Amino acid sequence: MAKPRSGAKKATPAEKKVKSTKPGVLKTAAKRVAKAATKVATKAAGAAKAVKKAAKVEKPVKVEKPAPAAAKKAPAEAPTTATKAATKVKEVASAATKVAAKAATKVKEAATKVKEAAVPAVEKPRPRATKLPPPGEPLNKRDMEQLLTAGAGRGVVGEGSLKGRLVLTDGMPHLVVVGRDKRELSFLLQGPDQEVLPAYMDHKVSVSGLIKKTTNYGGTVDVRKFSAKKPEVEEPVVVPVEPENKLRYLSPGEVSQVVSAGMGAGMKGFAALRGNLEMTGDEFVLVVSNGGTRQQVSFILEGKGAKGLRKYLGQTLSVTGVADKSSGWGGRIEVESVEPRPAEARPMSREGMDLLQVEGEQSTGIEVKLNHGFIVRLQEQPGFTWAIEPTVAKRVGLREANFEPGPEGSATREFFFIPRNPGPSDIEFFLAKAFNPGQVERSFKLQVTVKP
Repeated sequence: MAKPRSGAKKATPAEKKVKSTKPGVLKTAAKRVAKAATKVATKAAGAAKAVKKAAKVEKPVKVEKPAPAAAKKAPAEAPTTATKAATKVKEVASAATKVAAKAATKVKEAATKVKEAAVPAVEKPRPRATKLPPPGEPLNKRDMEQLLTAGAGRGVVGEGSLKGRLVLTDGMPHLVVVGRDKRELSFLLQGPDQEVLPAYMDHKVSVSGLIKKTTNYGGTVDVRKFSAKKPEVEEPVVVPVEPENKLRYLSPGEVSQVVSAGMGAGMKGFAALRGNLEMTGDEFVLVVSNGGTRQQVSFILEGKGAKGLRKYLGQTLSVTGVADKSSGWGGRIEVESVEPRPAEARPMSREGMDLLQVEGEQSTGIEVKLNHGFIVRLQEQPGFTWAIEPTVAKRVGLREANFEPGPEGSATREFFFIPRNPGPSDIEFFLAKAFNPGQVERSFKLQVTVKP
């Protein structure tokens, strides 16, 4: 290996400064503080010594022989200069002692701080209640109400039980109870189980023992028994599946709503309905009430049981099936069985009665004898039906509103009236939708004069 040149120094790597957190750093800091304090003290002592030496080594001043008058004054001035020098020396010495005392106190303070930082503080053991008091009187209902009311009930003592959530406050177990007005109350749990209870933090805990309400918002409980329950885990919310509406038989009261005008919309179930069979277009319709008026209630017949009913047109039928009333004026029936029935009211005999007939929409006036009848026949369209107002039907004496099927799906509506009150009156006929009487396509008026 090549030797280094003479006079050349070996290159040494620079030492890295490492920050340490070991206790040695505190000791070195204390030593540095002590050295600085001793230096200040030594400087103060040296200054005091220098002042004393300067006072001792002062050169004697040559005093010329004064004149007889001056010689008399000299002995009086000499002692004054000496006293001034002595006072100055005393002042310097006192200042030096003060500086040394301050430095010593600072050194002591620094040393104590270093010791406190080096030695960790030891926590004092907290007092814990390990013995249970003798059992007290049980709390009654009124005491429990005061106990669970925030802002009241201070001083209530007795045996009872509380439920709440366990929390730790300053390392001590506390039971957080929800009071009567939804405000929280905190009770310190004491007793032999005080060391075990912190393991059940944030659990639902039920405790029983001696309860003391020391403040208006909490107190203590000497626990004799306790039970803890794990906090509930939030389970994923399952959307409930709506159960299918099972069909049921409609009661007699529900059937009366189904056949009434303006009632029972949305009802569905098994029922047996009775009415007159009519036809609109290719669909069979069962008129169950208020036929021929604008409050007519009718149902379209569907299903396998609704086939082959043309032979029953104009007759009274009893239809059994699933009735679905979609509006106040009717709906649909899924037919299961059909049975013909005799008409509820016998048609009035027209023999021996003067009858006046009106064919089509004629806006003319007619004259009719009292207790004699007149007939109005109007041509209908598929999906529409002719009807009059219920009040007019009662005033003019509507007896029948018959459906007369025609060739190729055509139909005619026959209105049979027997007036019972003399005088003039107007009858307005409306061609409206079968299941929506408010939707009118056209109308016409007929003036009737009843003669006595």
